[in-house]
Amino acid sequence: MAIEIERKFLVIGEAWRTQAQRAEPMRQGYLGGTEGKASVRVRLQRESAWLNIKAAVLGSRRAEYEYAIPAADAAEMLDTLCVGLLEKTRYYVEFGGFVWEVDEFHGANAGLIVAEIELDAEDQAFARPEWVGQEITSERRYYNHALALHPYCEWER
Repeated sequence: MAIEIERKFLVIGEAWRTQAQRAEPMRQGYLGGTEGKASVRVRLQRESAWLNIKAAVLGSRRAEYEYAIPAADAAEMLDTLCVGLLEKTRYYVEFGGFVWEVDEFHGANAGLIVAEIELDAEDQAFARPEWVGQEITSERRYYNHALALHPYCEWER
């Protein structure tokens, strides 16, 4: 079984932007609602696309399966089959021997910026950059699947 160990944090300020090595625009959507044991995601990133199945559990450790699919198929699924869509730009920032993924959301999720780090173990130590704020790993509303169905702009502040 494939396991992903990932921690999520809110981003503070703009300092991370000057440290980003590259940026990738992404469009993704979900095949199904919030019921069930897994989320099924379609992601289109430039000319590459993937189908991703992730266990619908909270926390840093989840089963995850990912398969490359034709970009044209992904675009069609996003346009016709997905119940929730989101757009974001993913920035890659090297810090402390890790590559942090910083997602800047657009559209209905504009204003939200989240940093993620993938680890080899749940208790693995890592240095936190100055621009990493509150940990949100266990807050379901920040998961991409939740953001696609209940966007940031609809949240009460």
